[in-house]
Amino acid sequence: MAYYKNICFVEAPQAMVTPFPRYISDCIGVCYLAAAVEDIVESMAMPENYYNDGIFESFEKLLKSRPFDLVAISSMTGGFNNAERLARIAKKHGVTVVMGGFHPTALPEQVLDLGCVDLVVIGEGEATFRELVEKGPSRDVKGLCWKENGVFVHTGIRELIKDVDSIRFPLRSLRPKRFGETSENYTIDTIYTSRGCPWTCSFCANDKMHKHWRGRSAENVVDEIAQLHDRKKKKLLKIWDANFLTNIRRVEKICDLMIERGLTNFRIVTETRAKDVIRAERILPKLRKIGLSKVGLGIESPNPKTLELMNKENSLAEVTTAINLLNQYGVGSEGYFIIGHYSESVEDTMPYPKFARALGLRQTLFMAMTPYPGTRIFDEYARENNVTSFDWDLYNNFVPVIRTAHMENRDIMRMMVYGNVAFCDYRSVLKRDDNRGVLLTFLKDLFQLVFLLKVNKTLDRKEASQIVFEAFELWLGTNPALDYTRTPPPPPLKESTGVCLEHAASGKRIDFVVEQAGDRRVLKLRKVAASEPAPFPAVSLDEVVDAAFSLSMDALMRLLYRNELMRNNPRLTPRQVLALFADRDIRQVAMRFWRLYRGCFK
Repeated sequence: MAYYKNICFVEAPQAMVTPFPRYISDCIGVCYLAAAVEDIVESMAMPENYYNDGIFESFEKLLKSRPFDLVAISSMTGGFNNAERLARIAKKHGVTVVMGGFHPTALPEQVLDLGCVDLVVIGEGEATFRELVEKGPSRDVKGLCWKENGVFVHTGIRELIKDVDSIRFPLRSLRPKRFGETSENYTIDTIYTSRGCPWTCSFCANDKMHKHWRGRSAENVVDEIAQLHDRKKKKLLKIWDANFLTNIRRVEKICDLMIERGLTNFRIVTETRAKDVIRAERILPKLRKIGLSKVGLGIESPNPKTLELMNKENSLAEVTTAINLLNQYGVGSEGYFIIGHYSESVEDTMPYPKFARALGLRQTLFMAMTPYPGTRIFDEYARENNVTSFDWDLYNNFVPVIRTAHMENRDIMRMMVYGNVAFCDYRSVLKRDDNRGVLLTFLKDLFQLVFLLKVNKTLDRKEASQIVFEAFELWLGTNPALDYTRTPPPPPLKESTGVCLEHAASGKRIDFVVEQAGDRRVLKLRKVAASEPAPFPAVSLDEVVDAAFSLSMDALMRLLYRNELMRNNPRLTPRQVLALFADRDIRQVAMRFWRLYRGCFK
């Protein structure tokens, strides 16, 4: 008979959700824990709205509706303030609280000092959690930490799970509905085909949690994938390993089994090292056949000395080769760059976007150096008093919380925005034939840029608008030359077209002018006084920022989630179309965008 019989599982949501649907939580971590104890407990549950602020009300309602003797909370650093709030709600109802995940593993004593957490599971949780549920708090259960009479008790390090095939599949059936979809039929879902990583980058906490790399067998992986496959609805499947392509033969066998069993109705995204892509060249056609759509590559910096300091064993030549291979086989690539390395200045950062474009990348993410607890970077920055905030809400990769030898928070934020502004090739703008087409495309891209600033709760709207305009001015100072052509050439423009970006506080405006130059279209930029007559539709940057900041992140994520469904399944059923139009928040977003668009022609 288990010591704890009725368990509530909660994954603390990130405080600020980044505007990318692939980053929405699928609660796989706590689903692994639930699977580990399913056969020895009497009941298990999860609160609804686990991915937004509604979780607190639904959690309290759940605790009132039925008895629990244990609440298990998993938390990343960016969700830890929410994890603490959930723990305090549980303690108010007299329930024992155990917490685990990356953040509690890195800072167990700090977590216990809050007074609302009874136990911390350190490292991989399945075996430790099962023993805890069976025996209760005991010094015989390795991998636990608690506070007893003011003294911390550590029960010792739990050995890693060597046979990762022995780990039960995540109990996805425990998950509540998400955006109207049942627990096992989410449009977006996650699978881990391995644990750990063969590398120890200084900014990554994976080594603290999972240590060295251990791969599941191909048969075991594909059996889980079969549970997610839907022949009628294509899903986005995130293979969220630290490095998916570590063992090429294993990945090839996964591909072969998926093809053999007809499990190919996915759009798959994953992350790996450039060198592994090169080693995998032979199987790239098979990966494309099972649905591989995009590979994320941690490039981090174009500066070899910076890469060495991060213990990032990347060769820039290998990065170029890997991207060319992915392009050759029809697989998208996304480069990840970190802004705010300690030794780099604004001048050192200026070449980042041009370098990224020269690599042949079509997509990039420019992120802020974030010193996550449990990483070498955290220890280094904290020791030198260069961490500017320990507000865990800000730890989401897009908010600067450090100072460097040459840059403060605001400089890093401005350079992140500059990276996005200067990397864009504006091809979608250059392809449009009239002012309305240019405006719609420009507004969409501008909204996405501003949403990235929205995740920084320390920014007000005025400062966000100022940073965006400064980033455009910085880019303008590089004398950008952008053009577009194709074979056969697009029809020549009858007259110049474009859009004007106005910034009220500075009294300035940047005109984006699309002109015909022979068989090419070129984009020219010019900065003028805002008082000059606008030759094209004028976009108020302040109004765009107001519109973006007034939209709830939950509404935005719901919109992006629905868009992912439509992207993968162009032929929606009548029921799915009805669900789109029935969503009030989505209608409100569409109306707000339409009013802003119409206002540009005044």
